[in-house]
Amino acid sequence: MGNVKIVYRKYGGALHWNHLGKLLGEDEHGVWVAVPSGTVARKGEGPPVTWQTDCLMLFPRDAWWTATFHSLPHTCEIYVDVTTVPEWRDGEMTMFDLDLDVIRMRDGRLFLDDEDEFAEHQVLLGYPRDMIVRAEETARWLLAAVERREEPFGGAHLRWMGEG
Repeated sequence: MGNVKIVYRKYGGALHWNHLGKLLGEDEHGVWVAVPSGTVARKGEGPPVTWQTDCLMLFPRDAWWTATFHSLPHTCEIYVDVTTVPEWRDGEMTMFDLDLDVIRMRDGRLFLDDEDEFAEHQVLLGYPRDMIVRAEETARWLLAAVERREEPFGGAHLRWMGEG
């Protein structure tokens, strides 16, 4: 499988996190992409950042989120961004990042992050009301699904990481 460019944007089109990954394949959960340690990413036009550990990303076909599963020794196990539905556009996997993040640490802590940024961007970036409602609903669903370890948050990623 080939490389894929992963491009997160903020609502309105501003470039956010962007980097390359290796397309692994698809299953009932969506498209799986490997991002090996040493991958260089950028947040917008900011300075390059080099990932220190391997990770695996999942882009569902029809859901308002994307997930990153980190390998050890990263302290974060699962990081789920609330986004618009990921889509292929001009050879890139792209979506709008809607600020809210559901994070499960390796020690079991689970939390919703960046609620302040979400509130600020509703005004600053002019999120439509239906987008706000959908993002909030998605965040609530993700918190419950990740806590209960429902798939794809219960181990579905392990086979793609060569551990299952």
